[in-house]
Amino acid sequence: MRILLLCHSFNSLTQAVHARLRELGHTVSVEYDIHDAVTEEAVSLFAPDVIVAPFLKRAIPASVWQHVPCLIIHPGPPGDRGPSALDWAILKGHEHWGVTVLQAVEEMDAGPVWAWRPVALYSERKGALYRNRIVPAALSALEEALERLQAGASPVPADAFMSDLPQVTGWQPPMKQADRAIDWSRDDTATVLRKIHSADGWPGLLDDSEAEPVYLFNACAVADLHGAPGTWIGQQDGGFFRATRDGAVWIGHMRARPNSTDVPTLKLPATQVRPDLAASLPELTHLPSLVRYEEKENVGILHFPFYNGAMRETDCRALEEAVTRALTRPIKVLALAGGPEFFSNGIHLYDIETAESPAEASWQTIQAMDDLCERLLKADSVLTASLLQGNAGAGGFFMALTADALWARDGVILNPHYRNMGNLYGSEYWTYTLPRRLDEEAALKLADARLPLNAQQALNTGLLDAIGPATHSVFMDWAWTNLLRLSEDPSLPVQLEAKRNRLKDDAERIARCRAQELAHMHQNFFGFDPSYHFARYHFVHKIPKSRTPRYLAIHR
Repeated sequence: MRILLLCHSFNSLTQAVHARLRELGHTVSVEYDIHDAVTEEAVSLFAPDVIVAPFLKRAIPASVWQHVPCLIIHPGPPGDRGPSALDWAILKGHEHWGVTVLQAVEEMDAGPVWAWRPVALYSERKGALYRNRIVPAALSALEEALERLQAGASPVPADAFMSDLPQVTGWQPPMKQADRAIDWSRDDTATVLRKIHSADGWPGLLDDSEAEPVYLFNACAVADLHGAPGTWIGQQDGGFFRATRDGAVWIGHMRARPNSTDVPTLKLPATQVRPDLAASLPELTHLPSLVRYEEKENVGILHFPFYNGAMRETDCRALEEAVTRALTRPIKVLALAGGPEFFSNGIHLYDIETAESPAEASWQTIQAMDDLCERLLKADSVLTASLLQGNAGAGGFFMALTADALWARDGVILNPHYRNMGNLYGSEYWTYTLPRRLDEEAALKLADARLPLNAQQALNTGLLDAIGPATHSVFMDWAWTNLLRLSEDPSLPVQLEAKRNRLKDDAERIARCRAQELAHMHQNFFGFDPSYHFARYHFVHKIPKSRTPRYLAIHR
């Protein structure tokens, strides 16, 4: 089929849909929902059999849905309506929710249902639930909907499902900050978390309980920590501990509320947004370290669930030190596991944007990232593996590629390219590691396409060595089993000797690759072409696109 994806932005669900539809053999093009006339033009140019809308913020014009079947992916069960479906589900503490593929009609989310899937929710941030629960359910429902459409079936009115869905109340209005405002004197920890989770990662929960209102993100409960409700207790890993009625929460990120000058503000580690608090609060150790090492028998695994997969210079240095310490342990295999949402997305663009000199901050961060990659690449006393239990992109993916083996959870989305960030050249030794997996033609095609890949596509391309189970806990159990088996392989000494010989033979080439990559990056950061700086600014400030990029809009 010819399928046009109509979307507000190319978000995680849209990327997953794009990758899966291509994998199924459909011809897929994308149009950003910028203006009705632009959408009408896209339909005329592409002549789609069906339009799929994974992520919209406004209604599809009647001039489109009256002539072409339009399937809306709604992050709620049949009968639920409104733009804040997942926000309300989290705030109300629903454990049973759903994803629906419905047909566009005049009223928003009121169309008949083509397919739906139940979704089990748990206490977690909205972004994590969206990526880990909503996305896979949406893909499954969409496949069924397209099969039914092709077979000539008809959608079913939403009312037919609602008797089995008591949690569905029909239309729910856009959630306002007042709907989830925290009362620090009364709210218990679970309530505070639901409120913050419901607004994470956008727009954030506005907390105006103090003189400097801020938006809150990235919170978790803290055991065995108490104080007067609402008081700040301490700090750890860039975030603050704040007391609730019955305990405490850790708040990892904040965004200052813009003032009357309309100067945009960014989501950053909380200690950067409130340096006054950071200067007055003690350092505590009530949470596990952000970089955590785990060891079983002859295998070590490093976990590093950096928020949104973004890595500051200090994060890169901390992980490099952790790798160095792990290599002193009596292990035969070392694996990097990132976090459950993201393995890594590379350098921290928000942190760089706020630096006094973004160019210099970019340069220092990429040097730290390359030092980490070099430590992994040259770890010749062990076999190394990257365990992609979460999504990975740009430098984060190529950091993973420095390992000897690359395994991914079924369901992850990979973006193995840099060029979307203002034609950034990229580093992380990609000019050494990528040609070891792909020939020159395939590597150039990958870089030029700039498209997301799902795990199966990456495996077929040669970027992955294996795909594990889709469920996070099952994937990690699978990974442990295979890593332990690898550590007991009788041929391991031979493999390590071959690795040492290869690294010795390639030493000059490896050094040359880094030098050449960094020379290009220096031009990106300090040269006359400001494309990287413009692209970074637009990315971190979420400036809407004025047109759909040609690599996505194949009809243009």
